[in-house]
Amino acid sequence: MPIVIQPYRDQHEPAVDEFNCRLQSRGIEADLVFYRWARPRWLPPDQDSNLFNEFFLAMESEIVRGGYALKHQSFTFPDGRIRSIGFYHHPLSEGIVNKSYAMVGSLLLRDAIQRSHLLYCLGMGGYDKPLPRMLVRLGWSHCPLPFYFRIVHPGRFLREMQALRNSWWSRLLMDLGAVTGTGWVALKTLRGMAELKAPKTAPYDVEEVEDFSDWVDVLWNGSKNSYALTAVRDSKTLRLLYPSADQHFSRLRVKRNNADIGWAVVGERRKDVKYGAMRVGSIVDCWAAPECALPVVRAATQALEQRGVDLIVSNQSHLSWCEALEAAGFLKTTPSNFILAVSKKLAELLYPFEETKSRMHFTRADGDGLPRNF
Repeated sequence: MPIVIQPYRDQHEPAVDEFNCRLQSRGIEADLVFYRWARPRWLPPDQDSNLFNEFFLAMESEIVRGGYALKHQSFTFPDGRIRSIGFYHHPLSEGIVNKSYAMVGSLLLRDAIQRSHLLYCLGMGGYDKPLPRMLVRLGWSHCPLPFYFRIVHPGRFLREMQALRNSWWSRLLMDLGAVTGTGWVALKTLRGMAELKAPKTAPYDVEEVEDFSDWVDVLWNGSKNSYALTAVRDSKTLRLLYPSADQHFSRLRVKRNNADIGWAVVGERRKDVKYGAMRVGSIVDCWAAPECALPVVRAATQALEQRGVDLIVSNQSHLSWCEALEAAGFLKTTPSNFILAVSKKLAELLYPFEETKSRMHFTRADGDGLPRNF
């Protein structure tokens, strides 16, 4: 029976439950399931918005063999035009547990490209994963987005950072560093050296706001042409992405001399075994003219430190935001597993990609970070 890709409808929900159960019965990760509901709970289709999600299923007769999500969003391009592009995310195939369906992954991607020629993927867990390997083979342009982290409480970091405690000798060294204080001194010294080299910033003020209103439109219109490619970040869009009812985020308004210079969205990440018992904060999203990135990063960092987090993380693509994070005492992990890949049609509009990529503004919010994976 041929496999057909079609929109996810209400009547398919029982078949999706059966698909998820089959995957779980084969011992895959507990959160590796497709969406239970046909209508997206986050960013559902709306006639008044060009920012929305839609879901598609790979059907073999009445049986679900896979699915994917496609988020549509407006972006500004190097030529000044605004175009809608698709974010291909959460693809899932029965091929991960049954080799008879190994082709489902490529069928899902081919369908997404037909629906949105301007397509990108962001996140994906690193180049060793099946999706980025397939995209590289297909000739998509790609690059890793640097992962930055700032250690707020070194002792707790050394004791709890499970991703680094993967051998007896690394656990021994980290425990010694925590007990003797040498780890604290080393990490503080590294951070202090970075901050010493950082440019001085004029005083600024930070206000936590409940909602993004018209003031962000002035910032958007004033700075959008400073970036080669960026998702539209006007007030209407931000209210959809970060609604006031969502208390997982803090929305920061940054001013200098009573004039707005930028904003940031910060939050505390959900628990993750690789971080142990640490409280991990994230700079989820941000905006400013490139030359104002540093005060916005510092404002976001201070807000998270005041919350009592042990570690702060962020992914950024634009060179100015990367430099701002380093100047604020963040360290960079290499290699990053947060991968950006763009379709051939999209890459044509960004040519030359190797030169353009450092002037594009992508954050974790543009990829797998929202709504709860920041």
